[in-house]
Amino acid sequence: MKITDLMIQETMIMELQATTKEGVIDELIASLAASGRITDAKLFKEKILEREAQSSTGIGGGIAMPHAKTKAVSEATVVFAKSSAGIDFASLDEAPAHIFFLIAAPDGAGNMHLRTLAALSRLLIESEFIEQIMSAKTPAEVSALFDAKQAEAEAQAEAEAKAAAVKAAPKAAAPQAEPARIITGNPDSQSFVVAVTACPTGIAHTYMAEDALKKKAKEMGVNIRVETNGSEGAQNVLTADEIARASGVIVAADKNVEMERFSGKPVLQRPVSDGIRKSEELIRIAVAGDAPIYRGSGRNEEGSAPVKSGSIGSKIYKDLMNGISHMLPFVVGGGILLAISFLIEQVASPDNPLVKLLQSIGGGDGAFHFLIPILAGFIAMSIGDRPALMPGMVGGLMALNSNSGFLGGLAAGFLAGYVVIMLRRAFSGLPRTLDGLKPILLYPVFSLLITGAVMFFLFDPLFSWINGGLTDALNNLGTGNKILLGLVLGGMMAIDMGGPFNKAAYTFAIGVFTSSGNTNGMMMAAVMAGGMVPPLAIALATSFFKNKFTETERKSGVTNYVLGLSFITEGAIPFAAADPLRVLTSCILGSAVAGGLTQLWNLNVPAPHGGVFVAFLSSNAALFLLAVLIGSVISGLILGLWKKPITAK
Repeated sequence: MKITDLMIQETMIMELQATTKEGVIDELIASLAASGRITDAKLFKEKILEREAQSSTGIGGGIAMPHAKTKAVSEATVVFAKSSAGIDFASLDEAPAHIFFLIAAPDGAGNMHLRTLAALSRLLIESEFIEQIMSAKTPAEVSALFDAKQAEAEAQAEAEAKAAAVKAAPKAAAPQAEPARIITGNPDSQSFVVAVTACPTGIAHTYMAEDALKKKAKEMGVNIRVETNGSEGAQNVLTADEIARASGVIVAADKNVEMERFSGKPVLQRPVSDGIRKSEELIRIAVAGDAPIYRGSGRNEEGSAPVKSGSIGSKIYKDLMNGISHMLPFVVGGGILLAISFLIEQVASPDNPLVKLLQSIGGGDGAFHFLIPILAGFIAMSIGDRPALMPGMVGGLMALNSNSGFLGGLAAGFLAGYVVIMLRRAFSGLPRTLDGLKPILLYPVFSLLITGAVMFFLFDPLFSWINGGLTDALNNLGTGNKILLGLVLGGMMAIDMGGPFNKAAYTFAIGVFTSSGNTNGMMMAAVMAGGMVPPLAIALATSFFKNKFTETERKSGVTNYVLGLSFITEGAIPFAAADPLRVLTSCILGSAVAGGLTQLWNLNVPAPHGGVFVAFLSSNAALFLLAVLIGSVISGLILGLWKKPITAK
């Protein structure tokens, strides 16, 4: 398949009218929609913005490649566009972007289009080719340039493959031996490194990083083998022999890759963008063997330690979010079933068989019984990999049984994770013949013993006392303090809409709720009201201030009515990403007011999720809905009045 089979001329934009990042995305999507190759422009834009939230697809060098893989795409397409003036796309090099490729990949399609997109990504490394594209005047010229360049690249790849096969021919063991594996670089060089590239979607950056590393290695006279972990899986997988021979390993990835095979090797772990922009630095460090030695965990499967390095704070946050994200399905599933049982109980009786069934499945004997163990187990696993999962879950269970609650569970998770890291270092000096015993005997026994002992003698008593004191303090708060707490919790739900502040407020409310035997839902009322406000405010603003939003935004705004009523705060994220100052400020104010009102009116919501569907379980459903309405109207009005009217193109 040729690149121009995807990059159809009818969708090309030879001079963009947009002047902002979101405007570019809207204009590109509009051109794509006109071609009939997407079925849902709104969903496609949401996926594009989700990808942008992970890291900018403005890769630098004047190029931006926004992309998404979604069911909204009916046929793989690349929309090409140019801007002579340049547009601020939050690029990695902070320079304006002039050339844009909107990549639309369908779900469940074959891998042919992915290989074509990979080929496109590799061509964009060369500056001379970029200059030729900028000089093109018509879509036909652009197509001709890509056809010629792709043919040239394919011919070069074929020549390299033949040369490698000829060189390896004398060593072949039989006529049916495997084709020679291509190693880029200088055949006479003694320097050899291996690399893995991967990005979250596996469409563009994965292959651009691969090609950048290969080209730079060739310039430096270094031999390199690069494995890609793209949407179609791992390709050019590194062999054990290649890893053993390499002086260093480069992992340029924004998602987890199989790491156990690199145990004992110098491994340089960087974001995939560094593979594109800092390829020389990465190769130089890998050749010198100056990267940290990677210590394995006894695992042989994917899901290894994270590939990004960062501050202590970001590491703690990542570990915590791993626990919370795995806990949330238990909260939502169990919480909704519990809420339904409360509704039935209003018209039936506590002894009703259906009430008992739902409470048994969702409550303390069912889903809710796993909250703290799951939280602790997956925090531990984020830190110490799979060997830490079991002691983390057991520590969380001990916290649950000792009433040390969420605080004890958090402590158990971090404790178990770092105990495994400590054991890994302690056992590193054992003979290699005992390596097989580590994951099946040594880690389980010693990690469980140490974690359990610390929990039993120290953490359980300590956090039980702290948890009890915190619960008593909340129960004895005066009206003024309750209102203040409600304001803070409600506002936190809107600060980052699913991020650390949001999750911290929600986790605090869950902790109070479960510690009270699933009865004290006052804090849940505050966070639920605060979390419902942002999407509802967006919906109101797009409905009553139509001249302030694009047609796509207005259509997307309607869905936020449903998301807001369902307590799905994340529905407001695309709007916050496009206009953070106005959207976040207005939503925080309204959410804080809603949370404060729930405490002023002493509202109690005995369910951890559900939004309007569990509102009637509250101590006063009318006042709860009024608090949400007031907060939403305040945020919607502030946003609508503050936002500037859009300018017609």
